[in-house]
Amino acid sequence: MTETAFAFLQNLHPYDMLSTKALQGLSVQATRIDVAKDDDIYRFGETLDGLYIILGGRIQIRDAAGTEISQLQRKNSFGERGLLKDGVSVTAARALEPSQLICIPAAVFHKLRADSAAFRQFFSRGTTDGQDQPALKSDLSSVAVATLMARNPVTCGPDMTIKEAAALMQARRISCLCIVGKTKLIGIATTRDLSGKALARGLPHNTAIGEIMTANPRTLPPTAIGSDVLHLMMEHKLGHLPIVLAGKLVGIVTQTDLTRFQASSTAIFVSDAAHAPSVADLANVTRRIPELLVQLLASGHRHDIVTRMITDIADVVTRRLLAMAEEKYGPPPSRYLWLACGSQGRQEQTGVSDQDNCLILEDGLSENQLAYFEPFAQFVCDGLDACGYIYCPGDMMATNPRWRQPVSVWRDYFDWWIKSPSKEAQMLASVMFDLRAIGGDEALFQGLKSDTLAKAAANSIFTAHMASNALTQATPLGLLRGLVTIKSGEHRNKIDLKHNGVVPVVDLGRMYALQGKLEAVNTRARIGAAIASGVVSESGGRDLLDAYDLVAQTRLQHQATSIKLGKAPDNFLSPLSLSDFERSHLRDAFVVIKTMQSALMQARGVLG
Repeated sequence: MTETAFAFLQNLHPYDMLSTKALQGLSVQATRIDVAKDDDIYRFGETLDGLYIILGGRIQIRDAAGTEISQLQRKNSFGERGLLKDGVSVTAARALEPSQLICIPAAVFHKLRADSAAFRQFFSRGTTDGQDQPALKSDLSSVAVATLMARNPVTCGPDMTIKEAAALMQARRISCLCIVGKTKLIGIATTRDLSGKALARGLPHNTAIGEIMTANPRTLPPTAIGSDVLHLMMEHKLGHLPIVLAGKLVGIVTQTDLTRFQASSTAIFVSDAAHAPSVADLANVTRRIPELLVQLLASGHRHDIVTRMITDIADVVTRRLLAMAEEKYGPPPSRYLWLACGSQGRQEQTGVSDQDNCLILEDGLSENQLAYFEPFAQFVCDGLDACGYIYCPGDMMATNPRWRQPVSVWRDYFDWWIKSPSKEAQMLASVMFDLRAIGGDEALFQGLKSDTLAKAAANSIFTAHMASNALTQATPLGLLRGLVTIKSGEHRNKIDLKHNGVVPVVDLGRMYALQGKLEAVNTRARIGAAIASGVVSESGGRDLLDAYDLVAQTRLQHQATSIKLGKAPDNFLSPLSLSDFERSHLRDAFVVIKTMQSALMQARGVLG
C-alpha cells in the first residue's frame, strides 16, 4: 500500500507540493479501502474517519435529503467539508461501482493543513477565510465608512444663532455643524455657509442657523465603503457627508478624513462622468472601464468591491444622463424616480452589462404630462447604449411604456404578480425585486418595496412558484467528468459562469430576501442578512458565501484575462484553462450551490 499511495499522490495536487519526507509519512499513515457497489462510505451526520481520495471507481455524493449532488471518480476527493467544520459529514457518500479509495486520517489531514501552506490553501473553505489570501490595500475601496467617520459629531438645533454657531465651530475646531430636530438629522451648516450665505448677505448675528443650513443633506449608512463617500463628494462637490443609521445621525466624514487614504482610481471616472458635457464625453469615460476592471483585480480587490465600484460609475453616468435630459426637454412636469434592476440594481456589474431600468411617476398626471417622459426615457436609454450599456434584449427599459408608469400602476403590477404567479409574473417579479433607486424622488419608492415584500412573503403559493423559478438555472455538475460543458455552438466545451454559476446564487439570495422580508438588494448583503435573521443556517449561509465568492471571482478573472488578450470579455470559461487546483475548488463551489438549491426545494415545497 505504501508505494501505491506514494506513486499516486506524488502526481496529485496539492500532495505534489509536499516534501518527499512528508509525502512518505503520509503514505504510511493513509489506508486503502475497497468498497463494494452500493456500499456506503459514510452517511449524513456521521463522524468522518478522514479525507477520501478516489483511486478507482465511481462515488455518488448526496445531500441530507438524499438528492444526488454529484458523481466523483479517480483523483477526486470528498469529505473535506465536514472535516473543515466539526468533523461530522454534511453529505452522504456511496459507491456506484466497485471502488478503491485512499483515506487520510482526520488527525493527519488537520496536521497537514497546519504544516503546509499549499495544503491549507487548497483545502480552505473559500476566498473569505483570509488565511492565505493576499492582504488588500488599505485604501478607500476596502475600508468601511464606520472606520473613516468621526463619531458623535457636534450638533445643534435649528434655532441656534449663526453667531453662536460660528463660535461653537471655532471652539471645537470643526468646519461644520449637523442640525438636528429631536433625534433626526434635518440639515448641515458649514463655514462656507456662514461666509457665503450669512456674512456675504449681511444677515443679523441672531439669524437662526436653520435659515442658512443645507436642508435634508445627502447621507450614507455606516455599511457603505470609503469609495462611496469619495464618489458622492466628487459627483456633488461636497466637503462633508453625514452618516445616518435608521434615521439617526451616527457620524460624519469630511474631505480631511479622506486625506490619509489613497483615493481609488474610480474617483477619476466618477468625477469625469459627473461633469461630462455630452453623451460622447460620457462614452469616453465608460470606454475605459474594461481596463479599470483589470487594474482593480490586479491590485487584489475582491469581486464584490470591483463590481460595486464599476456599478458606481454606471449610476453616475445614469444620473448625468437624467440631468442632460432635463436640460434638453425642460423641467419635468412632476416628480419621478429612475430605478435600475438586474446587475446594476444589485450593484454587481462586471465588464459585460446591458441596461435594465424603469420609471416610477407621480400619480394623477395628465396625458400631456405623461407624454413628457417618453422622449425623456428614450434620451437616457439611448445615452446608456452609447456608453456601452446595451439595450436590454427583453425590452426591460423605461422606453417601454409598460415600465414607465405612475406609482399606483406599479403597486397594481406587484399585487397582480403575487396573486397570479404565471411564468411571466415570476420572471418579472424576480427582476423587479432587484430594483434600486438611481435618480429622482426616492419617496415614490418608499413603502412600495416593503409592502410588496410583506405581501409576497405571506402568499405561500407565490413563494413556492418563486422558489421553483429560482431553481431553473442548474450548476454545471456532471455525473462522470465533474464539470459539464456546453455541447455545441460558439461556446462549445465551455461553462457559463454567469447563468450556471452566479445566477443560481443570485436567485437563492432573492428567495432568502423574500422569505425574510429583507430589503437588501445586493446578493452578498442578502445572504448576510439571511444568516443574521435566521432565514438560512449560519453554516449553510457561510458555505454559500464562500462558493459565490469563488465563482464570481473566477468569472471576473476570466473577463480580465480576455481584456488583457485584446478580446471582448464574456462569461464562458473553458475548464481546461484552469489548473487541477482551480477545477477542484470550482467543482466544490458548485456542489455547495447545488446543495443549497436542494435545501430550498425541500423547505419550500417547490411546485413542478
